[in-house]
Amino acid sequence: MSSAFIEWVGFLAAALTTLSFVPQAWLTFKTRDVSGISLGMYSAFTLGVALWLVYGFALGAWPLIAANSVTLSLALAILVMRLRFGGKRSGA
Repeated sequence: MSSAFIEWVGFLAAALTTLSFVPQAWLTFKTRDVSGISLGMYSAFTLGVALWLVYGFALGAWPLIAANSVTLSLALAILVMRLRFGGKRSGA
């Protein structure tokens, strides 16, 4: 397979996985409802995305860099909201 084809496969995979994350992130931003978000899992997820970004930079792999930059920004924002709003319970 050509390297150009492989690069396009990478960009398509990156776009699909990043775009699939956006609706949930948007709903969380809109509602501020973080009750269903596990702090431990989301912390591990965010760290994993950050490491994928480092890996992408180390390889010079632009699909990894582009996708994980966007995903890390969204994940960090949700993690911050989880830390900020997670202790609040409705009716409490």
